Order: sequence, then structure tokens, then C-alpha cells
Amino acid sequence: MQYSNIIYLDYNATTPVLPEVLDVFNKYSSEEFANPNSAHVLGKRAKLALEKFREEVASLLNASSEEIFFTSGGTESNHLALLGVALAKGKGHILVSSFEHPSVLNPAVKLLEMGFEVDFLPVNSQGYVDPEEVQKRIKKNTFLVSVMLANNEIGTIQPVEEIAKICQEREIIFHTDACQAVGKIPVDVKKIGCDLLSFAGHKMYAPKGIGGLFIKKGFSISPLFLGGGQEKGIRPGTEPVGLIAALAKAAEIAKKDVSFEAERLIYLRETLYEGLKEVYPKIYRYGIPEKTLPNTLTVSFVGKIGSKILEDLPEVCASTGSACHDRKGSNTLIALKVPEEIAQGTIRFSLGRYTTFEDIEKVIKIFQGYFRLKN
Repeated sequence: MQYSNIIYLDYNATTPVLPEVLDVFNKYSSEEFANPNSAHVLGKRAKLALEKFREEVASLLNASSEEIFFTSGGTESNHLALLGVALAKGKGHILVSSFEHPSVLNPAVKLLEMGFEVDFLPVNSQGYVDPEEVQKRIKKNTFLVSVMLANNEIGTIQPVEEIAKICQEREIIFHTDACQAVGKIPVDVKKIGCDLLSFAGHKMYAPKGIGGLFIKKGFSISPLFLGGGQEKGIRPGTEPVGLIAALAKAAEIAKKDVSFEAERLIYLRETLYEGLKEVYPKIYRYGIPEKTLPNTLTVSFVGKIGSKILEDLPEVCASTGSACHDRKGSNTLIALKVPEEIAQGTIRFSLGRYTTFEDIEKVIKIFQGYFRLKN
């Protein structure tokens, strides 16, 4: 990173834009800038490029290009999935896990206010949804289940394939918010068996303001906006070709080296955990390591206050949870029913492409010095 005195470990909040991604963005924002819906030669060139980019994004997810719909990001994609399906159905029952991102939980609450039946699935103490619990809570009028692929605060990877199979057997629509997973682990929509999948560019080294929704072929939802008919009318509005080009480049890079990068980050993550545990033995770790995002380490320094630690250590850019919650409390920790003594000491370290072994060593030394001083 360009800040020599700061160690950035908040990649789950947002990632920097990779130089090669920025190059493509600049080209299709300043040189190949035309509206892809224009009939002239520059418009046609932009349209051809747009569809090429759609294919590249689809390839990352093992989808077909006609199943990819571009949005402004994860929040819009999640709204489009939940509200779009609900508006198409008109009434019925929805199941949503209790520790989803606010961009899923809040639309679910809105649907409850609109007269839909909504149940919130519990998670176990380690941060996982039990597929058997999904099975038990399905009703005759259940039409939608939404469970995130990976939790944004503690990184736990959910058993979405099992849940999708349950939904398929009951002819229930299954949506997964994969914003934190795409680009970090292999994501295959066919293997998962989902009908809808949300993803966001700024979690995978593309700019903010671009994302998408996978909609399984043959499946239709109601649009939230009415306009010129772009994206087959599902998401009208002039397509931001520069942002889409950047997303496609980020997808190409992720597809090429996601496995190698995951192995590297797991090594760094475990090195960090072992170092912090040695420095502060009263440390509590969330999730099962092999069922957690490779870059995510969320721990509690039991008896301490996480926000105070980070305030005292400004050179370490980490988080006390999601950067997106409203500060009234962590949705995830509330859903996990974590005791206050543990919850208040929670810090999320999320690593990324620019994280080095030297960074991890520095962080361990910084925490070592901090706890020596405090004790």
C-alpha cells in the first residue's frame, strides 16, 4: 500500500482498485466512452465491448452471459433479488438468515411491513445456518429463501449447496448474497444450485459503484426501476461501460489466481492468529478455520474493548465488524448471542492482495507492545 506507516487489514470493507483494473476503467471512460445503446459506430463498439465484459464476469461464476445483470453494487443486487421476487409473487412466506448483511435484512423487514410472512433463520454458536433448520421452517407458501454465501463480519462460509438442494426439492427460489465470497473463493452457480446470486465489484479490486445479480436462465423477477429497457428491462439505466470493464478485468484476474491467493492468505491469517494468541492468550476465535473465508480472521480480545484497541493503534486499519452496520450493534454478534464480555472485544482482520508476511509480523509486534504497555 502507498501508506508506509499504515497496515491495511480491512479488505472485507473494501479493496483498492488494481492498477490493471484502473487502466481498463480509464480506457472505457475516456476513449471508448460512447453509450452502448447508441446506433452509431462508437455506440456499436461500446455495445460489443459490454457484451464481451458480461461474458468475462459470467465466466468467473460459471454462468452464461445472459444470466448476468449489472447493478450499482451489492446493496442494489440484494434489493433487486428480494423485492423483485416478492413483487413478482405478490404474497407468501420468506426465510432469511438472521445474520445477513443489512442490505438483505432491511428489505426483509420492509417486506414484513408490506404484509409478507418473514421468518429469520437462527445460526449456531459458531456462525453457521443449519440446513435442517431451513427444512423445518419451510411452509406450504414459502417462495424464497435467502442465505449469504459468506458472512461479512466473521467470514463463515455457509452450507449453501445443501440449502439450495432443499429449496430445489420444494420448488422454492434460493438467493445467496455472495458479495464477500466472489473473488476470494471459487464460486460456481451451477455447483451451488442457486437461482439468484449477488456480487459486488469493490470487494474484488474493482471500483465502488458496480456489481451484479446472477439470475438463472428462464427465471424472471420484477424490476425495481422503470426506464429505457437496458439489462432486458430488469435494471434499466445507461450501462456504465467503464465500471463494467473494470469489473470484468477484476473477474479475469480473480479467476486466474483465486486458488493460489487463497492458500497464501490462509497462511498469513493463521500466522496472525497464532501470533495474537501468544500475545494475548484470552483470545476467542469466531468460526471454524477450514469453513471460513481464507482472508478473514475475526477474534475477540476477551475482557478488552475492540474499538478502544483500534483507536489506540491507528497504524492498524482493521474493524470491529461490518463497515455497513448502523453502529447500534453487530447483526452477526447479536444473531450469535455472543456474551457482552466477548462481543465488546471483537476485531475483524481481513487480509488481501497487498498484505505481506512483513505486515503480519509488524501487526503482531504492535499488539505485543500494546498489551505490554496496558498490563
